Amino acid sequence: MTTLDSSAMRAAARLKAQEFARRRVLLILGPTAGGKSGLAMELARRFNGELISADSMQIYRGMDIGTAKPTAAERNEIAHHLIDLVEASDDGFTVARWLELADETITAIRARGRVPIVVGGTNLYNRAFVEGLDSAPVTDPAFRATLDEVCSEELHARLAVIDPASAARLHVNDRRRVIRALEIAAISGKTASEQRTKWNDGGLTARRADLFTVILDWPVEVINRRINARARAMFESGFVEEVSALLRNNGVDDTGDVPLMGMQARGAVGYSEVAHALTRHGITLPAHARTDALEATKIRSRQLAKQQRTWLKRFRSLTPSIALECNDESTIASLADACEAALARA
Repeated sequence: MTTLDSSAMRAAARLKAQEFARRRVLLILGPTAGGKSGLAMELARRFNGELISADSMQIYRGMDIGTAKPTAAERNEIAHHLIDLVEASDDGFTVARWLELADETITAIRARGRVPIVVGGTNLYNRAFVEGLDSAPVTDPAFRATLDEVCSEELHARLAVIDPASAARLHVNDRRRVIRALEIAAISGKTASEQRTKWNDGGLTARRADLFTVILDWPVEVINRRINARARAMFESGFVEEVSALLRNNGVDDTGDVPLMGMQARGAVGYSEVAHALTRHGITLPAHARTDALEATKIRSRQLAKQQRTWLKRFRSLTPSIALECNDESTIASLADACEAALARA
């Protein structure tokens, strides 16, 4: 085969891939630090796409370094959506609201003749996007008001009585989710764990017929190295200072001991660990405290990746899709080439 013939075949395959992509919503899945965002950017360049963040922490303004939020240059090059929606003090943003906005954004992107690309590592957002949400009861302010003065330990103990599975899953200090589990049981008469089990154990059925799913699969030892390197880079790029500014901007009492950054935002990987260190040591962290916060962030990030790998197994049944086996030799270009080839064959 001549070089000219080979070039013509590649051009024809790319054109076919582009035609198929125009009829699809691309969903990029993979563990944290696995290159999802870089791949999404490259596919957006090739297929005239726009990106929709499926990261539950990128919705918060000011949470940039720790969420690996796209840079200003990246956002100028490729349109990004569902980023910087609310302040970090806002605890009212829900997955249901995100899903509503994601669907609206996809419609708008398609109206512009572009390809929607959904990318992010929040398992709940991705599962909701694929399957939709069960009709869980709406929040009840009156019920929640009765719990305002109840300590976290007592709330967790109450949950352990009525819903042991949820109590075992939730940390005693995860007050927001404990209250929500109590609320679901009180309003619906069914425990949160019953609803969760039904959702998790059932077969995966996509609510949209236009998905094309890309799954990045990394060996544990390789993704752990990437996670450790990302965490180090975060701390070297001013992450501690970012968290400190968030705590001040979102309200801290006069002693600096009671950060009022929202519970949802404060629970994010890395932010929780650094906020804890700042609360103990003050704005200027001693070297040992900074090191401890970094190591705690690495550990929790690796735990998140393990959880993501468990969830990703469920998505492998989706069709059409491609699962890419990644390694130290993988590049954004090679992964994008594999996606393009799969789209051309679909």
